[in-house]
Amino acid sequence: MRYIGVVSPPSNDDRSTRLSVRDTARRTAALVNALTAEPSPDPHAIAGILLDHGEPGPVELTAGDVAGMRTAALRLREVFAAEHVDEAAEVLNRLLREGTGPLRLSSHDGRSPWHPHLDSDDEAPWGEWFLASSCMALTVLIWDGQRPPGGLCSSSGCGDVFLTVGSGPERRYCSRRCATRERVAAHRRAKAGPRSP
Repeated sequence: MRYIGVVSPPSNDDRSTRLSVRDTARRTAALVNALTAEPSPDPHAIAGILLDHGEPGPVELTAGDVAGMRTAALRLREVFAAEHVDEAAEVLNRLLREGTGPLRLSSHDGRSPWHPHLDSDDEAPWGEWFLASSCMALTVLIWDGQRPPGGLCSSSGCGDVFLTVGSGPERRYCSRRCATRERVAAHRRAKAGPRSP
């Protein structure tokens, strides 16, 4: 059973729906980072990320499943690389057109609350499910925030994707660790002064 992110019955308030979309988007970012970090990600590690983000177990992935998910992750990375909302929407529209099916509701034969899916059926391949559920979550984030749903870390040597949900200043780094590393490096460069030719 694969969820889009709603793992408990939603209440009548808007907050529970938004949290489930954000949870799905967080899962998307974590999977994009893990699946694109190396050419052949470990299926057990990817299964662990799915479990950590609410996928009901057991999750058993083959190398072929992970390869399909990696293909989806490389495509989804384009959404995070978009610098403007129009560009992010254009990428998502293309992914929705080329990689997802029509919107449908599923309760997984009564085993879960009704929730939306864009994949072909409840037993769709993992790569198709990952692309479809991620596109849906990122689409809702763009709709809600009217800005790109995330970005690429500006720290040299990192390049992980991150989400930009919530208010506050524009983010440039995926984590405090990367931001601190860049501030320390800038401080050291400034302290060393200009280099002579």
